[in-house]
Amino acid sequence: MRTKPREFTAEFKLQAIKLVLDDKVPVSKVAKDLGIGIQNLSRWLAIHNKSQAEQRPAFTGRGVNALSEQEKRIRELERENYVLRQEREILKAATKFFAKEAK
Repeated sequence: MRTKPREFTAEFKLQAIKLVLDDKVPVSKVAKDLGIGIQNLSRWLAIHNKSQAEQRPAFTGRGVNALSEQEKRIRELERENYVLRQEREILKAATKFFAKEAK
């Protein structure tokens, strides 16, 4: 029977990364001391480094990337644009319908 995978908090991950980066402790030793896999810690380091390069927060939860303010605004505008296009199509159809009724 499969066991549920362990879940680690963002704080735990960041503390483990801090041990490796700031305290210069080898990845293998930190992983062994914390009881996690070397692959996990290495992946966390890669995610952390990538997020630092992109100036985004790491470990926002459930694989969800944090969006920058610009990306949030773009998504909001795309949503608004979609709604406006739908409204325009409805108004076109209504205009055609009432034009037929008037004849």
